[in-house]
Amino acid sequence: MLASKAITKVQSLILIAIIVVAGVAGGVAYFLLSGDEQTSETIKIGFLSDLDGVVGKPNWQGAKLAVEEINAEGGILGRQVELISEDHDGGGDPVILTNALTRLVTQHEVDFIMGQSGSSETLVQDIISQHKIICISGLSIPDEITQRVLDDYDTFKYYFNIAFNATSVKLGMTDSLIYIREMTGFNKIGYLAEDMPYTKPIRDELDVFLPENGFELLYKGIFPLGTMDFSSYFAAAESAGVEVLLPIIALDGGIPFCKEYYDRQSPMLVWSGVNVLASGPSGWEWTDGKCNHMDFGTFPTTAGYPFTSKTLHTINAYMDRWGEHITNGGASYYDAIKFILADAIERAGTIETEAVIKALETTSVETSNARNFVFTESHALMMGTDANDPNADYPIVIGFQWQDGIQVPVDPLKIMEEAGATVTFPDWSGPWDELD
Repeated sequence: MLASKAITKVQSLILIAIIVVAGVAGGVAYFLLSGDEQTSETIKIGFLSDLDGVVGKPNWQGAKLAVEEINAEGGILGRQVELISEDHDGGGDPVILTNALTRLVTQHEVDFIMGQSGSSETLVQDIISQHKIICISGLSIPDEITQRVLDDYDTFKYYFNIAFNATSVKLGMTDSLIYIREMTGFNKIGYLAEDMPYTKPIRDELDVFLPENGFELLYKGIFPLGTMDFSSYFAAAESAGVEVLLPIIALDGGIPFCKEYYDRQSPMLVWSGVNVLASGPSGWEWTDGKCNHMDFGTFPTTAGYPFTSKTLHTINAYMDRWGEHITNGGASYYDAIKFILADAIERAGTIETEAVIKALETTSVETSNARNFVFTESHALMMGTDANDPNADYPIVIGFQWQDGIQVPVDPLKIMEEAGATVTFPDWSGPWDELD
């Protein structure tokens, strides 16, 4: 159960899957704060990750950029920040992970740890509780993880999570489909998911929750990794009468998926869901423009949309520093150091553990991707209940639709109206022909 009076209005599913994929590919982000009295002149942040991995490296780059900017601005509490890294080789081996974490805490005597721990969420949670070290995780997790904070606060109060959890998946995806149903009347749903562990809980939730909310779930497709030909899957969904198809694709299949959809002029709306490669800054180029009119959820920093006053600076600073577009993970870890953690320490006036815990619990700060980042009572990510509620400016994943080479925000309604945008439909025939 999620200890929150607020859950995301629209596409929290998207981010949960995107970050789960990051966990599968290389891990999850952690920050650790030592509870011992600090004596170093600098504040040491340890970075725990697969440092040469496709996920770990850009995430480290986001952390490194945040540290460099903080130092240029005078540091935290007047102290410079030092980034120290340990490679856990993907985090799949608990011995390697534990040793890397232990080295950062005991050998390097870091004050904080940021990075990816792999899939061993409870292991890291147990370790940081034993050492009384604050941990801020960037992995999308089962509700049971943050529930431990509620069930045994004194033991697990050191654990915080900045990602979307399972409850957000269930409610967020359904809310997104309700949104498009209210706009179009489309009620016949299908999904197509790659056969990876992260998709199963998503599929299980959709199988139950969509019918409970009056949707007709007509097609449930699963394809193996390495699939490049999606013609049979589209044919099956079309034969079933699907009006809205949700992709749940994180790896290479996302590109041929888009091309097959466009080439066959499939009479379905591709809405919401996950397509990590197609929703990235190079998605238009990689699909030869065949992702046009497709809607995917992603971060504002990825789409290049100035959602907050921080977004464009982060995008441009990362490009200037590293010569490439910022990734979802890189933006998360940049935000976590530059805004969330630094803000909590400054307000606490110290890096003493109990004081920083209390400061994190009262966090209310703007980041590159959130207008108002807040933690719930369970130290989970607070989500907005209603995108039309002026108080619901908590983190959301915006649905961006490719429109002639530009990612345009179309979901939730509040953000679409702010941008003066509108939903567009494919040029070929489909159920949208019947819309007024």
